[in-house]
Amino acid sequence: MKEVMTVANSIPLWIIAFLVVALVIFQAVIFLRITTKTAPNVGMSANEVRSAVKTGVISSIGPSFGIAIVVVALITLIGSPLTLMRIGIIGSAATETAAAGIGAQSFGVQLGGDDFTTQALTNVVWTMCLGGTGWLIFTALFTKSLGNIQKRVAKKSAKTMATVSLAAMLGVFGFLTSEEMMLSVNHTITAIVAAGSMVIIMGIAEKTKTQWLKEWALGFALIIGMSTGYLSTLI
Repeated sequence: MKEVMTVANSIPLWIIAFLVVALVIFQAVIFLRITTKTAPNVGMSANEVRSAVKTGVISSIGPSFGIAIVVVALITLIGSPLTLMRIGIIGSAATETAAAGIGAQSFGVQLGGDDFTTQALTNVVWTMCLGGTGWLIFTALFTKSLGNIQKRVAKKSAKTMATVSLAAMLGVFGFLTSEEMMLSVNHTITAIVAAGSMVIIMGIAEKTKTQWLKEWALGFALIIGMSTGYLSTLI
């Protein structure tokens, strides 16, 4: 395992990881600049843009804490550069951990076990990278076509497009949430408390017309949910 970690934390892998993350940061900056310039054309004021950016930043804090916990464990198994590269692209610690485990099992070893060799690490890296390639290919091939479909539907009925988009989001988050809730009673309680907290906070913000509370609502709900999950494991 010592030899594996030497390879996993080698300078070439650090260089590749930094290049990949730098590309992601570059894309984020470009998208942010484009949206800022386009905002006036769609009727958004400077204050609304700042509010949207602030909401996005705050909303990313909660999930980042959850990812950080898994990242620490993943670093001890596949090294810091690979963890940085994969989490920087996909952003899902659970997905990458599962992919790493599948890659190791397909090689006939246990991830991080005594029989985990550099060849097994190579198989893990291929599994993780190829596992995310499907998303990239689908996005590259069908994003434009789906965008054209969205425009056609929106022209006929804007409400229909809004309903489909909302239903898709509810379906995705509902599927992910229900899957977690089935793991244990603690997971179920945590999900219910987090969702309930979000509804209550947004209701208070709407009644009191408090803009900053709307922006922090998701962050507060995530903190309450994580705190509930931790406390429920102690009971």
